[in-house]
Amino acid sequence: MRVTIIGSGYVGLVAGACFAETGNDVVCADVDTQKIERLRRNDIPIYEPGLEPLVRRNQADGRLAFTTDVGAAVERAQVVFIAVGTPPGEDGSADLQHVLEVARVIGRHLNEPKVVATKSTVPVGTADRVREAIQAETAVPFSVCANPEFLKEGAAVEDFMKPDRVIVGVEDDRARELMEELYAPYNRKGNRIIFMDIPSAEVTKYAANAMLATRISFMNQIAALCERVGADVAHVRHGIGSDQRIGSAFLYPGPGYGGSCFPKDVKALIRTAREQALPFELLEAVEKVNERQKRVLLEKIDRLLGPRLAGHTIGVWGLAFKAETDDMLESPAIPLIEGLLERGATVLAHDPHAMDTARALFDDRITYARDPYAAAHGASALVVVTEWLVYRTPDFGRLRAELERPLVVDGRNLYEPARMAALGFEYHAIGRR
Repeated sequence: MRVTIIGSGYVGLVAGACFAETGNDVVCADVDTQKIERLRRNDIPIYEPGLEPLVRRNQADGRLAFTTDVGAAVERAQVVFIAVGTPPGEDGSADLQHVLEVARVIGRHLNEPKVVATKSTVPVGTADRVREAIQAETAVPFSVCANPEFLKEGAAVEDFMKPDRVIVGVEDDRARELMEELYAPYNRKGNRIIFMDIPSAEVTKYAANAMLATRISFMNQIAALCERVGADVAHVRHGIGSDQRIGSAFLYPGPGYGGSCFPKDVKALIRTAREQALPFELLEAVEKVNERQKRVLLEKIDRLLGPRLAGHTIGVWGLAFKAETDDMLESPAIPLIEGLLERGATVLAHDPHAMDTARALFDDRITYARDPYAAAHGASALVVVTEWLVYRTPDFGRLRAELERPLVVDGRNLYEPARMAALGFEYHAIGRR
């Protein structure tokens, strides 16, 4: 099938490479000339495991191409995906200006009936606005559908190739047939594609992320309670996660959620509810809890070392908002490091893949360590922010020797408190004794 994806960011690039991998003729179009030139050279601007080999292989085999000629890319396609960004506005609503501009370009280049699918994360009602924008430019018939993505950063290729589900909101049989054919290689068991009406598909995307964000904030509140009453959140998590009605996923306490999805999507869903005169107090509380949780590691440092940190060096393990990505958008590491700098500390930081991203944010205000142990050298405390595998089983003897004070503040509960005490560390985790 001839597929065009407009927008070559995280979602568009992963979708394009994965569609090409199953034999489709795919063009990824973007107005960013520099990005397209990099992609043509197989220079991937994001870190995502498994993505670079897909791009390289499918470009070499002629199934994947990159272009800045968006109009021509539209004209050659049977299915056109809109995968441009929808950044949050000041009021929390999703900014649809890029989506609607793409829709107008599609309308001007609609040379035959096509299916236009929204892949960007968009609020309910967006498909109607896309349809109107296209219709204003053409009399050629077309179909609109909603096909939200559910990719986890750090596992996006795996998620796309072996999805839990594929949600497709359709309005006619032609769109359904084409989308069913396109996704057939990822639906070998015959139970992965869920067709529904378009508004339901649009709401499903936000509802899924809002539910996951709610579980995270809930568990962080439980962890705070555990610290107050002397309970161990690891035991509590095991106890409630064993209930099949609840399950264990997304019940890990930590320093708050971040990234390009959860914070933005929670805000957008709150805004959508307000537009319908429906206060969404639960999600407002989820957001409030998360913003407070991002200060929890800094508050622990304040209690342990005091609010004045001049003369102290603090080591930080992990800068990305989660492991297996270089994305620092809304990362808990940002308020932690800014707070440490405000208190006069010297910050030594390490991350396996987000160092360049961090340099763009902090420049020379922090020191970038060559390896995890260099980030602990001479430090009064080590703070674990991101759960990278390389931090899970360190050489604890070497780590203790590097630290000036054997103080570890573990924002991801990677280690067992009893073992850390036996090894001579002062160990403070989230919700653990």
